[in-house]
Amino acid sequence: MSDVGEYLRFFPYEEPYANQREAMDRIYNTLVRGQNVLFEGACGTGKTLSALVPALEVAREQGKTVVITTNVHQQMRQFIAEARAITREESIRAVVFKGKASMCHIDVGYEECQALRDNTRALVDTESDYAQLERRQRELLEASQGGSAAAADARSAVMDELESLEERIDDLEEANVCDHYRNNLLDTEATDDFFEWLFEDVRTPDEIYEYADQRELCGYELLKEGLEGVDLVVCNYHHLLDPMIREQFFRWLGRDPEDVIAVFDEAHNVEDAARDHASRACSERTFDSALDELAEASDPRADDAANVFEAFRDALVETYEDSFGFGERERIGENWEDVPISNEDRRDDLTLEFLQRYAGQGIGPDLEAAMQLGQQLDEEYEEAYREGETATRTECQTLQAGAFVNAWMNEGGDQGLYPVVSVRRDSGTDEIYGRAELYSCLPRHVTGQLFEEVSGTVLMSATLQPFEVTENVLGLEECVTMAYGLQFPPERRRTYAVETPALFASARDDPEVQAAVADGIHDAVRMTPGNTLAFFPNYGEAARYAECLEGRTEASVYLDEPGVGAEELRQQFVADDHAVCFTSLWGTLAEGVSFDGHDAHTVLVVGVPYPHLDDRAEAVQEAYDTAFDGTETGWRYAVEIPTVRKTRQALGRVIRSPEDVGVRILLDRRYSRRAKSDLGKYSVNGTFPHEEREELIDIDPEKLKFAMLNFYADHDRYEGEPPAP
Repeated sequence: MSDVGEYLRFFPYEEPYANQREAMDRIYNTLVRGQNVLFEGACGTGKTLSALVPALEVAREQGKTVVITTNVHQQMRQFIAEARAITREESIRAVVFKGKASMCHIDVGYEECQALRDNTRALVDTESDYAQLERRQRELLEASQGGSAAAADARSAVMDELESLEERIDDLEEANVCDHYRNNLLDTEATDDFFEWLFEDVRTPDEIYEYADQRELCGYELLKEGLEGVDLVVCNYHHLLDPMIREQFFRWLGRDPEDVIAVFDEAHNVEDAARDHASRACSERTFDSALDELAEASDPRADDAANVFEAFRDALVETYEDSFGFGERERIGENWEDVPISNEDRRDDLTLEFLQRYAGQGIGPDLEAAMQLGQQLDEEYEEAYREGETATRTECQTLQAGAFVNAWMNEGGDQGLYPVVSVRRDSGTDEIYGRAELYSCLPRHVTGQLFEEVSGTVLMSATLQPFEVTENVLGLEECVTMAYGLQFPPERRRTYAVETPALFASARDDPEVQAAVADGIHDAVRMTPGNTLAFFPNYGEAARYAECLEGRTEASVYLDEPGVGAEELRQQFVADDHAVCFTSLWGTLAEGVSFDGHDAHTVLVVGVPYPHLDDRAEAVQEAYDTAFDGTETGWRYAVEIPTVRKTRQALGRVIRSPEDVGVRILLDRRYSRRAKSDLGKYSVNGTFPHEEREELIDIDPEKLKFAMLNFYADHDRYEGEPPAP
């Protein structure tokens, strides 16, 4: 085993920061022991290389592969840049992997792709067998012409086999094949050139797609083949968090789980991502399609399957229709809206309605018949597509509906699963339809198994504390924790907790509260020598205060709105030299986006931006209360801590380098130390890490403008005369 420090061969720059060297030492030792790391590092701590460099060294020593993953596009680009820098210092084989949907040259779905691939390989293999037999028959013909009776007999058998292969080839050529994948199999020189090109550098998925497309190759399949035995893979979360995809992914790597070191970036997002991957849903339209499918099936099992599906579909419709009050049906929009169906002391309303409507020999036997028939139909659809009888690969709706109802009945009452019904309006037909969903409240059901299986894991983020909560929620064991705050000069920043009235949801329409908040925002924007970012609990509040500021300020006012791409707005905002951007803390600008240098100097978080506390959020709280034995645990784990993490992420949008000067403002008295005495549990000051609490300066609203004036003036940030307070 190498000595600690030999990992520096993978460090692509002259010298690591002091904290970066310390972090690399600790991460190296932890991964050698096969343990997990929780690594919190503020901007400027070099988290990516701090994790990646020692992970590559351990992988090299132990014959493993490092998989680094994120759900933020900007971070993906950063990983590629760092990997390219590493290859300039130490030779590594690195691959950036994306899903098939973004790399397919003929734009087909997963099932179609699988059928095309199998068909194409069968055709190429059969043609190869035919060519070999054709050579053999020519040899035997020559021998038989020389007088060999045995050769003549053997040739007769070969000719029979050739005729059979000709028929098989004719059938396969009439079936669906992928010409791009066929070229992969036939043009070995082109594929050799591809792999030589691939590993000359770290290639992006777009570069791979373009290279393969120009040569009519399948870049996705080539990339899968190139994964085996690589040193580093950069990918999205779902390659590790989706259990089915993960199994295939590790197989393509040629690695068992214990031979993989996983590095998760922006790891504060793993909780929600894992919860999404663990949840299952099935819409009313899937049941309708399954019933249509069964009506065309000449199989006695179809009646049993239809019996159970029709009862469940009708129960679903009855459940959401019964939930509508006066005028509510007309207000349903194009986005899914939840209908509460859970009960404290019995099964959910949908299950009860289903049991009341069902009439038959038994739900279990009917579901078993549905699953068996669905499997048979799925195989028939597969065969029809392979043989070219259909232009697309039909998905079996019976199989999907049967699997879902089976899970609903057998798992719907399990701890951590929350049954829910949602409705939406079809924008094309104006029809209302619903779906049933088993929402997974406990992400550790997904992540716990992953972390147990892999060799070691590094989870890194600027906002992972409190560490014990992250460990509990994700099911981590044997964790080593480390945290590094901002390494930039503290005198170049100020963080204020402004004691404006607490912006409780119940107080948002209070004119006095609105006036106080608007004044605080106005003072902050006016005293900022440049641009200000303002984050709010939701887009509605952002719009409210953007309107309040219009006409009161000389600054340009930009409003980020839901459903509208934020990148163009961001570019306009940063190109301005005195502007304010109003947005939601739960929008795309709150994390993963940097506002460097003069892009923004001041950042405001207005209020404590708790998420919308719907029934799902309540279910998560209850699940956490039960799982972790505490009446306040659910609120703390599911609401307060994630909210403060989002707040900390938003504050981190400014002060991105040692040269930056800026002010960070929390506009709500719940953030102040002084509020703890009279607001009690509503105070969030104690939820911040100790080091960040130490930087928080409590300040009265009327003094904010003077404090900002003095700070920015001391750093000579005003051009000309500063604004009068």
